[in-house]
Amino acid sequence: MYQPVHPDDLPSDRTNKLSEILLRQLEAKIKHSFHQSCDRITRIVLSNCHWYFRINSGILMLILVCHDIEAYQNITTIIPQLAEQLQHFANKAMISVSPPIANGIPLIINVEHLLSEEDYPSN
Repeated sequence: MYQPVHPDDLPSDRTNKLSEILLRQLEAKIKHSFHQSCDRITRIVLSNCHWYFRINSGILMLILVCHDIEAYQNITTIIPQLAEQLQHFANKAMISVSPPIANGIPLIINVEHLLSEEDYPSN
């Protein structure tokens, strides 16, 4: 039987704000640790786009925004390495890659369902 939620049963505004602050701090720490765990080439490729982490419903999402087509193409070539690194930080993770406006295809990749690197076709 459905019981309506009483306002006293909900977290306070202060609790919600504190949770949000802690979540953003966790995302920033993950970004720092993730960057440190990447190899030199991956760091260089990441430096050519805007990237950050968001945690939503327990899923860690690496969000990459590419400002030019070359950065987008470079990011798409290292997706297997990014996915491998992400697996060290979360059981459930996704990668979102946004190309420059009107260029390329936006990608959202579930890391759990990614093929292993050797299953990717060679270029």
